[in-house]
Amino acid sequence: MTDPRWASIDAFAESNRDNILRDISRLCAVPSVEGKPEPDAPFGPGPRDALAKALEIAADLGLDVHNADSYIGWAETGPIAKGQKFLATITHTDVVPEGNGWDADPYTVRLREGWLLGRGVSDDKGPSILCLYALKYLKDSGIALRYPVRALLGANEETNMKDVEYYAKHFEMPAFCFTPDAEFPVCNGEKGGFNGEIVSPVFENGVILDFAGGVAHNAVPDRAHCVVRTAADAIRTGEGVTLEDNGDGTLTLRGWGKSGHAAMPQGTVNAIGLLVNCLLDSGICTPAETAYLKVLHKLHAATDGSVLGIAADDGLFDPLTIIGGTIEMRDGALRQSFDCRFPTNTDAEKLTAAMTAACGDAARLEDLGSRVPFYIPADSPAIQTLIHTYNEVTGEDKKPFTMGGGTYARHFPFAVSFGPEHTDLPLPDFAGPMHGANEGANFDKMIEALKIYILALLRLEELEF
Repeated sequence: MTDPRWASIDAFAESNRDNILRDISRLCAVPSVEGKPEPDAPFGPGPRDALAKALEIAADLGLDVHNADSYIGWAETGPIAKGQKFLATITHTDVVPEGNGWDADPYTVRLREGWLLGRGVSDDKGPSILCLYALKYLKDSGIALRYPVRALLGANEETNMKDVEYYAKHFEMPAFCFTPDAEFPVCNGEKGGFNGEIVSPVFENGVILDFAGGVAHNAVPDRAHCVVRTAADAIRTGEGVTLEDNGDGTLTLRGWGKSGHAAMPQGTVNAIGLLVNCLLDSGICTPAETAYLKVLHKLHAATDGSVLGIAADDGLFDPLTIIGGTIEMRDGALRQSFDCRFPTNTDAEKLTAAMTAACGDAARLEDLGSRVPFYIPADSPAIQTLIHTYNEVTGEDKKPFTMGGGTYARHFPFAVSFGPEHTDLPLPDFAGPMHGANEGANFDKMIEALKIYILALLRLEELEF
């Protein structure tokens, strides 16, 4: 490393290892799944409390802090005058539900063989702490900053991103922003998103009495169960399905899959899909139920949407993905949520038409929502600054990439996602992915990411915005 600032950056990060671990643990200890809104908690008490804890940590680090009505908050290197250009990072302190399959308390961070384990260590509380320490370095070093730096802390990223909508409505936007909520090196484009529910009619005298599974629409469910009115010998369970006789003429079927993020469903096993296949193979349901289950089979049969007739690949982004996230029975009807990430050669209108056709008369689409893809040219000076910094620190020769995940970046005029995950770093057997059980993050790589962020911010200070 030839940058004369590197020795100071390296020493700062290494000397703060214990402090960083302490503060990640403090933040992850606050459960922050979205809850029922309250007067002082627009996304429920959990996200409010986690945002407050992050700001408390920032204040302890000597940073200026602001809480914007618990929608969003920030720490900054110093006061920013109205109209003054500034740089920003943005992370989030809310998390997806803990789900099933954990080896220990999800909200107690553990360090095992160099890996942090706990809900939020990777997505996105660990990176939130890294950004706060990056600002601490900038402020404590005494370096004159051309652009002040603000570390934005969201509280509603995992569901509706109403936090950044609130910010955009009430506060000035940064000249450039990056979000450490994805993978290295630099993501300069994100697929579009299409989501909603596939809803059944109300079943009369049905066989299915209950059906539930999944913890979030944007996570592949690893567990699901359904209660059916039938005899045990009528069921063909198949792999990943177990049966319990309730002793009252009903059975509980349980599906056991493998969870993962909706944007990266490769290698996952959808527990809802296992039960759908079991019910269809067993042939026990009424004609109306069977027709609806056949629609769900089209959803679960392939994560590329090919069975639904919506597969798409534009050569710029990875191909379309779609997963079924949650299912529930409400007022006598089944509701299956879906999460689709699509490239530029399709759109929500085409997807709606194709999925409506796939539903036929057996189901209907409800609560549809969408977002368009976004893309920033890789030769932008800011993007080149980030990629060159990453490659110089790591000794690699990576190029910017596009992805299916949806981050805060698309909500800003000029923003990208920038680490800290490494897709080429295998997870150990005891660690899981973002949104999965035993969510893990390699601690050495996190410290390296902090160094990358500090140097990148210093180099961004040298650009014209």
